[in-house]
Amino acid sequence: MRKLKWLAIVILSLIFLTLILASFINQPESLSNSNKSQTPTEEKQTEEEKPVPKEKEQEEEPVEKEQEGTLGEGLREAFSSVIEGAKALFVEEDLKIVAIGDSLTQGVGDRTDNGGYVGILEETLNSNIEGEDINIENYGKRGNRTDHLLERMEEEEMASSIEEADIVLVTIGANDMMNVVKNNFTSLNYEDFAAEQAGYEKRLHEVMQRIEELNPDAPFYLIGLYNPFSKYFDNIPELTQIINEWNRIGKEVVSEHDQAVFIPIKDIFAGKLDEYLWKQDHFHPNEKGYKQIAKRVLEVIRPEIEK
Repeated sequence: MRKLKWLAIVILSLIFLTLILASFINQPESLSNSNKSQTPTEEKQTEEEKPVPKEKEQEEEPVEKEQEGTLGEGLREAFSSVIEGAKALFVEEDLKIVAIGDSLTQGVGDRTDNGGYVGILEETLNSNIEGEDINIENYGKRGNRTDHLLERMEEEEMASSIEEADIVLVTIGANDMMNVVKNNFTSLNYEDFAAEQAGYEKRLHEVMQRIEELNPDAPFYLIGLYNPFSKYFDNIPELTQIINEWNRIGKEVVSEHDQAVFIPIKDIFAGKLDEYLWKQDHFHPNEKGYKQIAKRVLEVIRPEIEK
């Protein structure tokens, strides 16, 4: 029965996953070159999915044409909601935040070209300080898996930034999962994902260990995964199960590192994929989706960044 279900996945999703793989697993041109860009980037929520303090367990095609003025209005809306919720925020002026990871850190899907959730977060923080602006250093790179990120963390530029950071934000793992699809496209089954989980968990530990080696004092935050498939394949529960297990691994790894905090975002996108996903690939967030991620991240890191 399970084999039949996974055969259905291959048949129903052949064209759809081809588009996703073309846009999402766009492998880096060179792992030796870091891609630093300074702010250019379903189920119902359960109690364990809510962000909690650590002590309690805590890739491009032409954009679509839109009506004149829509993009600017979307940008204002993306900023306004976050800023509105942060009016009482008093931020340390010398705060240094470093964001590392994949296309979600880079901000793929944000048509405002403002750097996704990282850019919105930076704009929000700078609206609450006087004097020199805070610049979040963005090391997001489309297509990065955990192995790519580990390699890039050995490069001097990224390593130095992490060493000097007050906070490190991390998005990683989606490409590890999608790589299983890529490598088993014609014979995909659940066991392929299960076989990859141990390797993913090991590499995720290594990512966190490397951050701790570079900066023993700074807290770092692993942003979870959301389910972009639920709208199209809601009759195939294995896909939801895979997302849940990847998130479970993230939570468990985080729980073994004192400096680490897990930030869940799956609940944000549940039932709102049409509103929050980029229509170009139906996988990455759009500016509204990134706004919601920024709000969640700000909610969790707030105790660390206030005076």
